[in-house]
Amino acid sequence: MFNNSSKFLFLMILMMSTLISISSNSWMGAWMGLEINLLSFIPLMSDNKLMSTESSLKYFLVQALASSMFLFAIILFLLNSNKMFYSNNFMEMMIFSSLLLKSGAAPFHFWFPNVTEGLSWLNTLILMIWQKIAPLMLISYIVYKPLIIISIILSSMIGALGGLNQTSLRKLMAYSSINHLGWMLAAMYESNLLWMIYFIFYSFLTFMMIFLFNMYKISHINQLFSLFYYSKSMKFFIFFNLLSLGGLPPFLGFFPKWIVIQSLSLNNQLFLLTIMVLMTLITLYFYIRLSYSAFMLNYYETNWMNNSIYKTMNMITFMVLSFISSFGLFLISCMYFLY
Repeated sequence: MFNNSSKFLFLMILMMSTLISISSNSWMGAWMGLEINLLSFIPLMSDNKLMSTESSLKYFLVQALASSMFLFAIILFLLNSNKMFYSNNFMEMMIFSSLLLKSGAAPFHFWFPNVTEGLSWLNTLILMIWQKIAPLMLISYIVYKPLIIISIILSSMIGALGGLNQTSLRKLMAYSSINHLGWMLAAMYESNLLWMIYFIFYSFLTFMMIFLFNMYKISHINQLFSLFYYSKSMKFFIFFNLLSLGGLPPFLGFFPKWIVIQSLSLNNQLFLLTIMVLMTLITLYFYIRLSYSAFMLNYYETNWMNNSIYKTMNMITFMVLSFISSFGLFLISCMYFLY
């Protein structure tokens, strides 16, 4: 069991390793950054609980497999400079597949929901946001078009269909992340700037939901309804954020999807766009189904709140950020018209 100072040190190493990977000018340097990143995240995941230990072991085995594939492809590149044994397409496909496995995109997503199920909310936040930066940045350097189209379609489908019968909020967020990865890869297929914009919005909305779940120690959907004892405004803000995460207009989460839809339609990627929009509608279906039961059913409310000052400040912070999430599209539209 590590103390807080040790965990802070590992967290700093984790951040530095990501910066090493994305700023490296060689594949070997990127591989070294990914390995340091893996070895610094494993101690953060382990907290002497059975499920977190199991998740850290699964994460280590999957990431070690991806790293070995990545290193093997790099060695082939170095040995095969005259294209005598293998074609460059084969090695690009190996590198691309290993990075998809590291990021948790379909069809290499099998480990992602199971690992998130055993983690704390803070580690889930790191896994869903920070741990995706280095693999996605490296994927943008070597976009292998046949495989990226397959991954976009499968990520959109699995992220939508996998979350239909989930009651665990961690798994629900994991499948939502897989669906968003499909959209990020589609944005990357068009331009590097586009996927970075999408990733910033995705990170903000995911942080919002995990911030709430961690504050009230919620793990399942039925626990979510107990929050309605506090206030009606909390009820509205929670589900506005869920619908925003799903990409329903007029919330802020629709904006990155909007610009990806516009970019894909301008480049005549209509088949890909149709599949992604249909799968997003399925994602919105289970968010709206959850919101419908929350808004239409009556819940008891307390007339007093027995909260600490710390929790009250967190609630105020959440509501301010929720206002940005709920009405951000209006603010962006007003800025556009003023400009």
